[in-house]
Amino acid sequence: MSSKPFNISLTKRDRQRKLRSGEIVVNTRWVLNYSDPKSGQRTQLFFVRQKDAIAKRNEIQAAVEARAYVPDRDVITVADAVARWLEGRRGDVKGRTLFGYEQGARYITGPLLVSATPAQRRIFTETGLVPHGTSLAPMLGATKVTRLGTGDIRAWHKLLVREVGPSTAARAKKYLGSALALAAEDLGIRPPTMPTRLKAAPRVRKAILTPAQIAAVLTVAEADAERGPYVAFPFLAGARPSEQLALLWEDVDFERNVIRIRRMQEMDGRQCEVTKTDAGRRDIPMSARLRALLVSWQEICPKRDGEPHRVFPGLGKRQAWPLPRVGGGGILLYANFRTRMWAPLLKRAGVPYVTPHSARHAFISILQAEGIEVGLVAKIAGHKSPAVTLSHYTQAVRGGEAASSAIDRAFA
Repeated sequence: MSSKPFNISLTKRDRQRKLRSGEIVVNTRWVLNYSDPKSGQRTQLFFVRQKDAIAKRNEIQAAVEARAYVPDRDVITVADAVARWLEGRRGDVKGRTLFGYEQGARYITGPLLVSATPAQRRIFTETGLVPHGTSLAPMLGATKVTRLGTGDIRAWHKLLVREVGPSTAARAKKYLGSALALAAEDLGIRPPTMPTRLKAAPRVRKAILTPAQIAAVLTVAEADAERGPYVAFPFLAGARPSEQLALLWEDVDFERNVIRIRRMQEMDGRQCEVTKTDAGRRDIPMSARLRALLVSWQEICPKRDGEPHRVFPGLGKRQAWPLPRVGGGGILLYANFRTRMWAPLLKRAGVPYVTPHSARHAFISILQAEGIEVGLVAKIAGHKSPAVTLSHYTQAVRGGEAASSAIDRAFA
């Protein structure tokens, strides 16, 4: 990356050209001249109209300022790199996901309370007071990225494993890798190679119901016209709970036979027009069973001001206190969904309790077990790549219809 201040010039260039007829014509071009802030390579852009050249110049200047090119890359610390990464994720992920990133990033930048219990660590986080018998250990925050070595990362990771566990250490290492990769891309800083053979966190498989148990749940759900659709939906669509609770009837396309996932709901009920990843924006094919369920549910689903709005709203009467979101077609909070609909219906079906998110795991695992290609499974599930599907689930559509038919076969 160039250490010189960014300059871009606009010049007028006239060139004469002689036609076959002998006539002399003048071609006017407006030229932008600048050096790329990262590579230092000289660039020229040509325009016929001056106003187009001015607009492009302003666009380039704004982009350079927004990316905040740093004159001296040697001053960039790990904390700076992590802050840039977090800011880049803001607006691209839902608030709860960003909060998780911020919590994990604290284990990178530090300091870390060592020789502490979880309760003592919570007190330190809330008050800043160091409990008796504990101490603070610096993390990587103050280290210059250009001075960060593999040994530093290895020692940092080993301390995290000892103090907070391998799962937290693995998550922090993943965030560190993302922050350093962004610094390399935007600032031209060459990051260190991530060390190998670090202690891996034990993979804990989420408890999921068997196809026979899910079939029992669906039988009970289809017999409960009011609450059944809330519980059956994630088993038949594989949607995340936050995607399910944010679903609007305008997203259910009975003509194309798909459900469009375009937004998520936060834990406090707020909707955000982003999904967990870019791949999360997707169309889920409706099986015949899911379509019939939704068609019946739409007829009796609580409306908002007399019009269909939320697919899974709060039930009962709309109340003005404590918040107008309660009941009558308003927002259904995740906690209420679990306690009032999910848990009672599973109990009625006589199956062990599992989390609503486990229905998504069951959906994906069953598609793979039914032989649906992993590429389509990943697309329907909203995974960034098939590698995510294979690493978290069991196996691998020829098309959306094959996937939806497989779900109906599995639960028949």
